[in-house]
Amino acid sequence: MIRTLKKRGNSHALVIERPLMEQLGITPETQLQLVVNDGSLIVTPVHVGVGKERVDALMDDLRADYGDVWRELAR
Repeated sequence: MIRTLKKRGNSHALVIERPLMEQLGITPETQLQLVVNDGSLIVTPVHVGVGKERVDALMDDLRADYGDVWRELAR
């Protein structure tokens, strides 16, 4: 895939399209580490923690297992 930089204010940006983001498992909020190695730019997602999707899935599991207990405690 060949891309060109886009002018953004006083800087330039490399646009990452949705299909590529999905393959990388990133969102616009994902931090990216940029490294130059032998003249190549390497962009790597920085996955800090387990991610929103994993937290949501874990919370769904907990609600299914302990929802009644939490409701009783809330009363």
